[in-house]
Amino acid sequence: MKLGLSKPMLQKLGVFLVFSFLLIACSPKLDWRTIQSPQEGYSALFPGKSEKIERRLPYQNQEIPQTLEAVKIDDDIYSVSTIRLTKDQVTLVPKLLEQLQGNLLNRAKVSLESEVSVEAFYQTTNRQRISTKDYFLELQSTGAVEQSMRVRWITKITPDNGARIYQLSVLHTAPARVNAKQFFSEEAYSNFFDEFHPE
Repeated sequence: MKLGLSKPMLQKLGVFLVFSFLLIACSPKLDWRTIQSPQEGYSALFPGKSEKIERRLPYQNQEIPQTLEAVKIDDDIYSVSTIRLTKDQVTLVPKLLEQLQGNLLNRAKVSLESEVSVEAFYQTTNRQRISTKDYFLELQSTGAVEQSMRVRWITKITPDNGARIYQLSVLHTAPARVNAKQFFSEEAYSNFFDEFHPE
């Protein structure tokens, strides 16, 4: 059986993320706070009071829990998306991750092999240092505004042999295009990525 999200499911996922972002009220600028999320298995540093939205993602005739925790500060949306898979669903991780990445990268008309990535590291809650990649995307224009994003994907096996797929991102929306790699290297954005610690 072919694994994959149907086009309607991908569209629903996109609508969910956009709708979720619209629900989040503006917060004061850069009021940094550590958020502990034991159910999702991480701690994160958000620049304001975050909001959490939960849903169940239909995939391969199953329902997979997905959580989005996010905050909007001016033109930026900081978010952590978590998809939780049981040990019986763990074989779905590679294809599901590939489709999540592909959906976003297709919007930017780039690939994982393009020059928009840099080597990075994250630290688990027990201080283990693990290599990863950050992607700096300049998304296709949606009219009068330009969107850029820094995004990181992390996959972790859970103690019960399930898995979690994390997507950390900051989406910047403004009238003028920015150089994503340079823009998102500023401390206000680096802090968010550096202080994300999965179990």
